[in-house]
Amino acid sequence: MEFEAPLVKGRLIKRYKRFLADVELEGSGEVITAHCANSGSMMGLTGEGIAVWLSNSNNPKRKLAYSWELLQVDGAMVGINTSRPNGLVEEALKAGAIPELSGFENLRREVKYGTNSRIDILLEGLEGKRVYVEVKNVTLSREAGLAEFPDAVTARGAKHLDEMGKVVEEGDRAAMVYLIQRDDCDRLSLASDIDPKYAKCFEEARAKGVEVYALCCKITPERIEVTGQARVEI
Repeated sequence: MEFEAPLVKGRLIKRYKRFLADVELEGSGEVITAHCANSGSMMGLTGEGIAVWLSNSNNPKRKLAYSWELLQVDGAMVGINTSRPNGLVEEALKAGAIPELSGFENLRREVKYGTNSRIDILLEGLEGKRVYVEVKNVTLSREAGLAEFPDAVTARGAKHLDEMGKVVEEGDRAAMVYLIQRDDCDRLSLASDIDPKYAKCFEEARAKGVEVYALCCKITPERIEVTGQARVEI
């Protein structure tokens, strides 16, 4: 995935109210407020002064013209915009990055299922079964090379795991795909200490047959590219 237009570099002043970030733009020194499309805690990623990259919308109806896309911390590039992973995973599936999820005839996004939920990606035509694919963005790393999910308590995530288990019980397939949007990790684990309930729901879903995959990314200010599968250590 290439960014639609060149990103604007800046320096983070602070993130607040979850969805807002004040940034000093490089060169001009202008301080702007950018939209932060990430509902997680972004643990370890919001230190004052870190380098960040923003996209700039030309939509005059937007309240905030800038969106926070990337950051750099301890030498690692990290993608924090949670509106990007579904498209990245779609690209990866079409390219055959996960062989177990290849060979589908049709791919649809944001399909209603379960109890007032929407599945991120629905694959159809795989051995006569549908595959419900739930995508999660992963940015937390507390150990070199190891990415962890989640970075905050996520009741919504636990609900999704429960519904994915029901999908399998009803005869279809279900797969969790964790997109590691940082370029210094090639392994994935659960942050059970942060959200024990999510970890318990994960174990129950996996026991029912929910499949689990993780993908690595290469990230630059020009593009984000899925480079292959990460090892799942769960």
